[in-house]
Amino acid sequence: MPAFILYGSRGSTNTDRVRLTLAEGNFTDYEIVLLNLQKAEQKSEEHKRRHAWGKVPVLTSADGFTLYESRAICKYLAKKYSFPLLPADSDVEALALFDQAHSVETLTFAIPAGRIAFEKFAKRFMGLPPDDAEVSDALRSVEVFFDVAEGLLQRKAYIAGDDFTLVDIYYVPLIQRLFACGYEDVIVSRKAVSAWWDRCVNRPAIQRVLAADR
Repeated sequence: MPAFILYGSRGSTNTDRVRLTLAEGNFTDYEIVLLNLQKAEQKSEEHKRRHAWGKVPVLTSADGFTLYESRAICKYLAKKYSFPLLPADSDVEALALFDQAHSVETLTFAIPAGRIAFEKFAKRFMGLPPDDAEVSDALRSVEVFFDVAEGLLQRKAYIAGDDFTLVDIYYVPLIQRLFACGYEDVIVSRKAVSAWWDRCVNRPAIQRVLAADR
């Protein structure tokens, strides 16, 4: 029996965030159950017993523990299975910088990048046209974000400091989605951001996941 089941979906950046974390931890003792979002399988009564808002991903362990929200799942896994993706508990300053970087990613990057992904990627599969005004507004926010990140990444190798952490993983799925939507220039036009991205995306574990999805 696997240690846990991960309920997710193909093409879900939130699901991919967890998959990348598991790959970096070289952890394979789990089962993934894919739900079809286009058929609204995530809104079934069965799934809502796992996630009251009917979303993915959700982790359910063999002993009955259930957890949702991708970043919470990633941090739980890293702590439970000792993945080398978090600062040491004894390093209070590094932990504070990690939490700071985590908040910035969630509130300042993921929201506008997610809006672009929905308008330019998800709506394509829904047979709906994108809202170009919404895309333009979100893109401006993403560009401002990476203007600031460019300066910060000139002084450190990774988002939260000199070590690769979960926060770097959190960026990967939505940046991949920006590339898929034709906005790769947001990354490659900024030297320090582009170098950071190359360091992240060329990690062997991340390459394995991306290759499996091609």
